[in-house]
Amino acid sequence: MITVDNLAVEYSGKTLFSGISFAINPTDKIALMGKNGAGKSTIMKIIAGEEKASHGSVRAPKEAVIAYLPQHLLTEDNATVFEEAAKAFKQVFDMRNEMESLNKELETRTDYDSKEYMNIIERVSDLSEKYYALEEVNYDAEVEKALKGLGFNQEDLYRPTSEFSGGWRMRIELAKILLQKPDLILLDEPTNHIDIESVMWLEDFLVNKANAVLVISHDKAFIDNITNRTIEITMGKMYDYKANYSHYLQLREERRSHQLKAWQEQQREIADLVGFIERFRGTYSKTNQVNSRERMLEKIVPIEIDEIDTSALRLRFPPAPRSGEHPITVREVSKKYGEHVVFHQANMSIVRGEKVAFVGRNGEGKSTMIKAILGETDVEGSVALGHNVKVGYFAQNQAALLDADLTVFETVDQVAVGDIRTQIKNMLGRFMFSGDDINKKVSVLSGGERTRLAMVKLLLEPVNLLILDEPTNHLDLKSKDVLKEALLDFEGTLILVSHDRAFLMGLAQKVFEFKEKRVIEHLETIDEFLERNRLKSIAELNLSK
Repeated sequence: MITVDNLAVEYSGKTLFSGISFAINPTDKIALMGKNGAGKSTIMKIIAGEEKASHGSVRAPKEAVIAYLPQHLLTEDNATVFEEAAKAFKQVFDMRNEMESLNKELETRTDYDSKEYMNIIERVSDLSEKYYALEEVNYDAEVEKALKGLGFNQEDLYRPTSEFSGGWRMRIELAKILLQKPDLILLDEPTNHIDIESVMWLEDFLVNKANAVLVISHDKAFIDNITNRTIEITMGKMYDYKANYSHYLQLREERRSHQLKAWQEQQREIADLVGFIERFRGTYSKTNQVNSRERMLEKIVPIEIDEIDTSALRLRFPPAPRSGEHPITVREVSKKYGEHVVFHQANMSIVRGEKVAFVGRNGEGKSTMIKAILGETDVEGSVALGHNVKVGYFAQNQAALLDADLTVFETVDQVAVGDIRTQIKNMLGRFMFSGDDINKKVSVLSGGERTRLAMVKLLLEPVNLLILDEPTNHLDLKSKDVLKEALLDFEGTLILVSHDRAFLMGLAQKVFEFKEKRVIEHLETIDEFLERNRLKSIAELNLSK
C-alpha cells in the first residue's frame, strides 16, 4: 500500500490544495479528476518524487516500484527503439553482469581465507538469490511484444529513436514503464499521442496485467473502461469515490445537491438570526437574547458549495456559403517516400454535409491524405476540391504554431478583419479568455489555452469544409463536449481525425480506414465501426504478443 498523507502545496503565499490524504491499494485503478489548474499533475509529480510538497508526505514500501509517465518528455537520442525500451530491464541486466564479473574475479583470486574473498562470496550469493528468484522471462520477446502493442512495426524496432516524433517517443517511454511491471503506474494524459488501436491495447494491459494505476486523462471512454475509483480535487480539497468516471459524475451531482440544500438552510438560519438582532438591538429586555444570537452567528461555519466549472467553450461556427455537391474527390491516389509506400491507389468521394472520420494506426497515412487534400504534398493520381469550397484546417500542432511573443488579443487581432474586430473581446470571452487573460503572452499559456486560442483563429472565417486533426488534445472533458455539440450542428462538410472514441461516437456518419497501404471506405457510423472492430483489434494485438 502507498499512502499519501496530508499533502499541501503553496505557491507565493497562495494554497493550491491542502489536507490531501488517501491510500493506493494494490488493485486500485484511480482516475484523478479536477478542472485545469486544480493541482492534479502536481499531486502526481509529488507521488513520483519529481516535486516536493509544502507539507505532508508520501510513504511506500522500500521495494515498491513507482513508474511515472509525464505529459511532456525530455528524451535522449542515443539508442534504437528496441535498445531504449530494453532499458526497462536495466536493473536485471546490471545484476546479471555484476554476477558474471564477480564470478570471473573469484576464478582468478587465490586468497580464499581473506575478508575480501568472503565479501565477494556473500555478494554473489545475495545477487544469485535475487536474480534466480525472478520469474523466468524472455526479455527480448517481452520488449518486442510491448512495442508492437503500442503501434511499432518490426522494422521500426531497430531504427534510431531520433527518427521518431514526440508522440512516438512517448510510446517508447510507455513501453519501458509497462515492461517494469511496477507496483504503481502514474499516467498523465497517456492517450494524447496514441491511436485508437493502441489505446485499446493499453486499456487491456492496464485492466488485466497492471497493478495499481493512477491516471489523469480527458479521454472519457478510456478512464471509464480502466478505472474503479475516482479522486476529485476541487477548491483545494479532495473527494474519494469508489466509482468509475460516469458513476462519479452522478455521485458528484448528488453531493452538490446536498451541499446546496444545506447552504440554503444555513442562509435561512443566518437571516433569522440577523433579523432578530437588528430588530431588537437596543431593546433592554432583549439584550441577553440578542447577545446569545450574536454568539451563535459568530460560531457558524459557512457551508461551501463545490464550484462548477462554467468556463467551458461555447462554440458556434459561423454560417458559410454553400459548396458543390462533392467537396472532395480522390481518384487513384498513391503516395510514397522513397521506397516506403504510404497508401496505394486510394479512392474517396465525400458528399456535401457529410461528417467522416479518418481512422487507423499512426503512420498509416491519415495526416498525409489531409496534406494531399490541402495541396501541401505531391501525390500520384487526382485530388480535387469541389465548387466554392472554403477550407478551415486545424492541424495537430496548430497550438504550437502560435507566435509565443504575441498576447492573446494580438494573436486574434492580427487575423480579424472587418466588423468582427469590434467583437474580439466578446469572442475571446466565449473561449474562456476574460479580464486580464487577453493580455497574457502566448508563451505563458497552457496546452489547453493554446488549443482554445488556435480554435478562435479558425472560427474567424466562415468555412464549409472543416478538417480537424486531433482537435481535442489538451481540451478538458467539458470543453470537448461543447466542441462536439458545435460540430454536430455544423452544416458544412467535416473530416475528423481523432483517437478519442467518446468524442467520435455519434459524430461521424462514414469511416475511412487507413490500413496496410490502403484506404477502405466503411458505410457505417463510427459507433458501428468501433463496436465491430473492438474485439477483433484486441484479439489481433494479443496475437502479436
